[in-house]
Amino acid sequence: MDFSDALKLLRKGEKVARSGWNGKGMFIYLVPAGDYFPTTSVAKAYFGGRLVPYQPYIAMKTVNGTVVPWLASQTDLLADDWEIV
Repeated sequence: MDFSDALKLLRKGEKVARSGWNGKGMFIYLVPAGDYFPTTSVAKAYFGGRLVPYQPYIAMKTVNGTVVPWLASQTDLLADDWEIV
């Protein structure tokens, strides 16, 4: 499937990945908008005691088991090897 199909699935709460990715067990998923307690000195200084709001974003579970915000490459956007995990 292509990325437009993958994005529709992300919005439904599915995990997707490219079959062409080298890392085993990697996938992306949609994190809905929310808020969190500030943990850095910058966030604490700016937001004080308030929660830090954030917009929805796509996250990636990496090959080493950590999670990072994901940014699509041109290759990812134009690929047709997306699949549900």
